Amino acid sequence: MCAAGKCCVCVCVFHQVWLLSVLEAVKVSPLIERVSDHKDFKKLLRTRTNVLVLYTKTATSGDSQLKLLSDVAQTVKGQGTIAWVNCGDAEGRKLCKKVKVDPSSKSGGADLLHYKDGTFHTEYNRPATFKSMVAFLKDPSGPPLWEENPEAKDVVHIETEKDFRKLLKREERPVLMMFYAPWCGVCKRMQPVFQQAATETKGKYVLAGMNVHPAEFDGLKQEFNVKGYPTFCYFEKGKFLHHYENYGATAKDIADWMKNPQPPQPKTPEVPWSETDSAVFHLTDESFDSFLEEHPAALVMFYAPWCGHCKKMKPEYDEAAEILNKGSPGVLAAVDATIHKSAGERFKISGFPTVKYFEKGEEKYTLPQLRSKDKIIEFMHNPQAPPPPEQSWEEKPSSVSHLGSEDFREALKKKKHALVMFYAPWCPHCKNAVPHFTTAAELFKEDRKIVYAAVDCTKGLNHELCKQEGVEGYPTFNYYNYGKFAEKYNGDRYQGFMQDALHVNVGSLDLR
Repeated sequence: MCAAGKCCVCVCVFHQVWLLSVLEAVKVSPLIERVSDHKDFKKLLRTRTNVLVLYTKTATSGDSQLKLLSDVAQTVKGQGTIAWVNCGDAEGRKLCKKVKVDPSSKSGGADLLHYKDGTFHTEYNRPATFKSMVAFLKDPSGPPLWEENPEAKDVVHIETEKDFRKLLKREERPVLMMFYAPWCGVCKRMQPVFQQAATETKGKYVLAGMNVHPAEFDGLKQEFNVKGYPTFCYFEKGKFLHHYENYGATAKDIADWMKNPQPPQPKTPEVPWSETDSAVFHLTDESFDSFLEEHPAALVMFYAPWCGHCKKMKPEYDEAAEILNKGSPGVLAAVDATIHKSAGERFKISGFPTVKYFEKGEEKYTLPQLRSKDKIIEFMHNPQAPPPPEQSWEEKPSSVSHLGSEDFREALKKKKHALVMFYAPWCPHCKNAVPHFTTAAELFKEDRKIVYAAVDCTKGLNHELCKQEGVEGYPTFNYYNYGKFAEKYNGDRYQGFMQDALHVNVGSLDLR
């Protein structure tokens, strides 16, 4: 029994003991912020940009959610915040009344609300699972996970490599596995077809899906030759047999193929440009110098077979050659720099196509402006020095780290937070984004944990790196945490960098 003078102290001690016992009973993580005062609540929203709040009717009505949210809080630490308001005690009741939340009206006596950048964003109405909640807090405005779609209930959703191996080991039925990335446009288009096929073939076959974009699955991707998304692999009794490559398939097409799975038909290889009926002189490392000796004025296009801009330019170059190579002041030639590498290295070719003009065997001009038949013919009749080249982004002093395939992984491994812009120098949207991205980088130049980096996807081996990182268009912005891909940046392309930088975050990612 407490004496009258010690009543308040006793009540306070009792409340602390009671609260500790409640937290211990449900094993609430200390990362979950317990809030009951309205001023503290406003401060929380003012200082954190990504907050999920659990409102409960009583101290125990949110037990199941608190257990789950404790695990979620540990995983999203540094990226999002989870808070708890008990509307059943005196202080909490006042707070709930002020923010107009009544968890007693909800089944289970609990309500989950999300706040972004200091204001209410949305009610959490996705599945109450660890995976869904983590995905939501990492990207509150992003699309739901594939497995959250009720129509995908017949697709077997695989989360880990261990689960994948287990499925192959135990499953007697044939398995068609769709390896995908959440951001991939083709994957999104194919998912409804795939899930419909899974429902129609249920019981006969297993159609499964697995997001293998995270770096932890690099070994798995290499094992099954996953070079792009989606990649479909067919298994029988745990053994990989074929790839399925009909990316325009209907559900019926998939079901029919599963009845009689066949390997993809070999694709007709693209005929090398040098083997086509082309008026262009095609050079090799061996013939390069002797050709220039024989032709005092020559325009040479250094290209790569995979390069889209080279493919676009080829017809123009061919047509110009039809006219010029019949006895004009100069001739047109081309070199596949992916095969004849010494020529490319000798003239420091770092992007494709690169067009150079040679006079009496000596390199005279590099001509990035020559892309059309008319411009090429006009130049060859009156060779003039091109206007001075614009200084590249990489050459301009800035706080942006310019990375390539040789140092990309190593550089990002050392940074807690990295926003990387994958770009092409010719891309208009990239040019518009550069000043905003550069200014944001400047704000964090003193912080060793944060880096704004850029990769020129047209340069050297960077093309393969960009492909590996899921770059399908320019610019593409990826967020990395200690070198591991976390998510795509979906903020406003131009103003978002500044806004996010001023909030000390990247998109929805709290960098505190």
